[in-house]
Amino acid sequence: MLENIPAPTPKDDISVLVIDNQGLVHEVIGSALHEIGIREVTSAFNAFHAKRLCDAKEFDFVLIAFNVSQDKDGFHLFEELKHLGHIKDTTTVIFLSAETSPELVNCIVELQPDDFWVKPLQRTLVESRLTYLIQARQKLHKMRYCMQNGDFAAAMYFAERHLKNNDLQEYHPRIKRVIGDCLFQLKDFEAAEIYYRDLLQTMDHAWVHLGLVKTLLKRDALQDTLAAVENLLVRSDTKFLTLDLLAQFYIEKEQYNDAYEQMKEASRLAPRNIERNKRLWALARLNHDNVGQLSAVQNMAKFAKNSIHESPQLTLNVIRSILDLATNLQGDESEKYVTKAEAELNDFVQVKGVQNFFSDQVDILRARLLCLKQRKTEAAALMERHVVSIDGLSIEDSLDKMKAFHELGMREQCARVIDDLQKQIQGDAFASQVVNAYLNQESIERKEIHFTAKELKHMATVNYRENRLLPAFNNLKQAMTLSPHDKQLALSLLKVSAQLKCLSMLSEQQVEVALRAVDMLAAHSLSIAQAKKRDQYIEAIGFKNSNSNYDGIMREVVSKN
Repeated sequence: MLENIPAPTPKDDISVLVIDNQGLVHEVIGSALHEIGIREVTSAFNAFHAKRLCDAKEFDFVLIAFNVSQDKDGFHLFEELKHLGHIKDTTTVIFLSAETSPELVNCIVELQPDDFWVKPLQRTLVESRLTYLIQARQKLHKMRYCMQNGDFAAAMYFAERHLKNNDLQEYHPRIKRVIGDCLFQLKDFEAAEIYYRDLLQTMDHAWVHLGLVKTLLKRDALQDTLAAVENLLVRSDTKFLTLDLLAQFYIEKEQYNDAYEQMKEASRLAPRNIERNKRLWALARLNHDNVGQLSAVQNMAKFAKNSIHESPQLTLNVIRSILDLATNLQGDESEKYVTKAEAELNDFVQVKGVQNFFSDQVDILRARLLCLKQRKTEAAALMERHVVSIDGLSIEDSLDKMKAFHELGMREQCARVIDDLQKQIQGDAFASQVVNAYLNQESIERKEIHFTAKELKHMATVNYRENRLLPAFNNLKQAMTLSPHDKQLALSLLKVSAQLKCLSMLSEQQVEVALRAVDMLAAHSLSIAQAKKRDQYIEAIGFKNSNSNYDGIMREVVSKN
């Protein structure tokens, strides 16, 4: 490849695209470019015009304002231009923004532009930065070209040569970063660890710390990783990217609750990344957090608006998540979400063409709504028109069909859908580990638990009222499997456990379930009334108090039964 590397674009022929909705910005940048000898400068005042220009021509420099237009921000425009191949590794990208909030800066840093300028722009500073970036393009061209084409060994060769050239000393930090990236891409993690540790002796850049953490995680050096991340989690320039790395590490270790906690915080710090929100959504479902699931998918729909990610499927997924939440609630709370889901579904079908294209998905959502309204006969009639086959359906369409069958008590159809979906996913190399884990969990729970959490809570209430404590306990146990974060449900389970204890009917297995309820309540804030009830039940069962070591107490409780 070395002999086939094309020459860099001569300075006189460099083309620049400036995308901003403010005329003054174009004037300042244009005059600065002309001052340093760049003549080919094109202006775009909105995202639509920018894409049309990029369709017609390839630009060497692209300057993007974050608030380029009201219909599409710079974050999404960058993603789209990169997806379309208009922005490459050899393209110099500069972000412009008057806003410098931590959330915005995190989002921009994640895109790894070549530079970030804060408006209002100062012409002298613009000239000096442009001169620097143009020189970097010329002198580091071969290295950047090899990186773009995936020839990491060649990129390292050029990078190491550049480091020996004292004339390039001001570019050495950028060059050293490329070497670290190459070692990681070549999977030489041992050499990468040594490299980053050496760099830390003289450099405190965020990318050096993060590079070391990435390599330590790949080497499974957990103790060293924990020591390395302690400081990174308090640094504003490394925190959210460190959380991302930890989340991925926990996913690979199948510690999905820990991964979820890291991903939640990372998404809070940099909320616009759609792929991160997808991972957050998947982890929320896997951890039975229906509120978190709804929040993640609502963020996806919000931040995908007017981007390449925007799709009617996102609206469908929001409605599905609302129904999932309603299915796990009772009374007025459930009714509130049912009303919300129905309103959003009615708005969805009003969109031109939607009813015809998504008629099957709409039918299934209507059937689920009817189930929640206790109109199961009508829901069953609606579902009779739908075959069990999931051929041609997305994962989310298939899951929704499975849930509709389950909520109707159509167990055989539900089992067939989930089995077919698992087979389909097994042949999909791009399916994530989290999605696979979620499908396995759904398969077990849908086959073993034949009712929704809402139905199980109602059954438990009836059984308890009729003094059928063991059936009530079993109803609550299954409901807690589906809604493990429901505080009122956990309190109800402890209440029944306390009464079983008084009757000497509390088994070792039931004590374990009660302990899980206590642990869950200990991890959540409670009202004064809830805390009082919790402590009363704990004392009645024999767990002493809510601050005890329950693992040690369990054997004592069982031995006294």
